[in-house]
Amino acid sequence: MPVKFTLNKGNVPVKIYTDEFDSGSLDQLGALSQLPFIHSHIAAMPDVHVGIGATVGSVIPTKGAIIPAAVGVDIGCGMNAIRLSLKAHQLPDSLRQVRSAIESKVPVGFDSHKYNAVKASTLKQMDSGLKPIIDKHPGLTKMMKHFHHAWGKQLGTLGGGNHFIELCIDESDDVWVMLHSGSRGVGNVIGRYFISRAQKEMGNLLGRLPHKDLAYFEEGTQYFDDYIEAVGWAQDYATTNRREMMRLVLAAIEPHLPPFTTTKEAINCHHNYVQRENHFGAEVYLTRKGAISAYDGELGIIPGSMGAKSFIVRGLGNETSFCSCSHGAGRLMSRSKAKKMFNADDLMKQTDGVECRKDKGVVDEIPGAYKDIDTVMANQSDLVEVVHTLKQVVCVKG
Repeated sequence: MPVKFTLNKGNVPVKIYTDEFDSGSLDQLGALSQLPFIHSHIAAMPDVHVGIGATVGSVIPTKGAIIPAAVGVDIGCGMNAIRLSLKAHQLPDSLRQVRSAIESKVPVGFDSHKYNAVKASTLKQMDSGLKPIIDKHPGLTKMMKHFHHAWGKQLGTLGGGNHFIELCIDESDDVWVMLHSGSRGVGNVIGRYFISRAQKEMGNLLGRLPHKDLAYFEEGTQYFDDYIEAVGWAQDYATTNRREMMRLVLAAIEPHLPPFTTTKEAINCHHNYVQRENHFGAEVYLTRKGAISAYDGELGIIPGSMGAKSFIVRGLGNETSFCSCSHGAGRLMSRSKAKKMFNADDLMKQTDGVECRKDKGVVDEIPGAYKDIDTVMANQSDLVEVVHTLKQVVCVKG
C-alpha cells in the first residue's frame, strides 16, 4: 500500500504507511518534523507507535546533526534468523526439552554468563574498539557495575522485554531458528550517556526544542564524532551478540533434535540504528528507530508477537520510505495497560500450540497487546515482498 496519511505540522512532511496511529505518535512525529536539519521528509512505518525519545517505527534523515535519543538506548537491537535442514515432522512431539535446553544455555533477563562465552579473539577485537571510547569518556564505566567484565559476559545473552529466541516452521515445513536482541547493558549505557550529554551541550537552546529528547549534536563538534564512534561500536556489538547467541542456541538444541545442518545464510539485521546513506540527492545520517533496511533485493526479518506469524522479506527499494519497512507488528498498548487488561489465562489461550512461558511475568508480551501483523504487512506491500512465512512453535522470553 502507498502512504496512507501525511502529517504537515513542521518544516517537512511526515509520510505514514498506516491509518492506525494514536495522538501520541502524531505529537512525537510532529515535534520531530519541526527540527531544521531534517532532510526531505520523515517516514513512519505501519507498526508506528509512541516510543521513548522518538516514535517507534520512524525513519529520520538528518543533515549536519544527529539525535541520540532517536536511536535510543537499545542501540543495534535487531534480528537474526537461520534455516535448518530439518522438517516439521522431524521435531519431537513435546518441545519442552528444546525450550529448557535453550534457557539453560543462553542467559535471559538481567542474567549474564558466569564466564566469557566467546572466543578471546572476539573479545580482543571488541575491546580494541571500545578502549578509545572510554578513554575519552571514562564516565561510561561508572554507569554499569563491573563495566570492564560485564560487557564481555553479556555477549551471547538475550536480555528482557520483547527480546526472544524462537523455533519456527515455514510454509514448506522447514525449521528455522530466529532471535531478537541488541547491545545489552553496554549499549544502554552508551545511549543514556550521550542522550544526557546532548541535552547538557545544548545549554539554553534546549528550552527552544519541542522536547528535550530531541537534543542533538551538530556535525563538526567533538561530541558528534564521539557519538558516531560509540554508536557504531555498539551496533557492531549487537551484531556480534546475536551471532554468538545463535551459535549457543544451535549447540543447545542439537542433542534434542535429529542431526541437522544450516541451509540458509543467516540474516542479521538491525532495527534501531543510524548510518550514512544517500537519499533524495543528499548524503544523510539515516536513523531507523524500529525499522529495517529494505533496499531492492535485501533480505530482512519482520517478527510478529509471540504466537503470531513472522516473515522473511525481500526489500523493494521504495525511496519514499528511505528503503525501509517495519520491524515487527508494533505495540497496540503499553506494557502497563496490557498487564491490566490481560491475565495468564488469556496468555495461555493466545499462545496455544507454542511452547513458551505462560505466566503473568510475560503477560505484557501477549499477542493481544500488539497490532495485527497481517494488517501491518498489507500496509507495506509497496516496501517488501514476503519470501517465507514463519509460525513459532517454541518461544523463549527474557
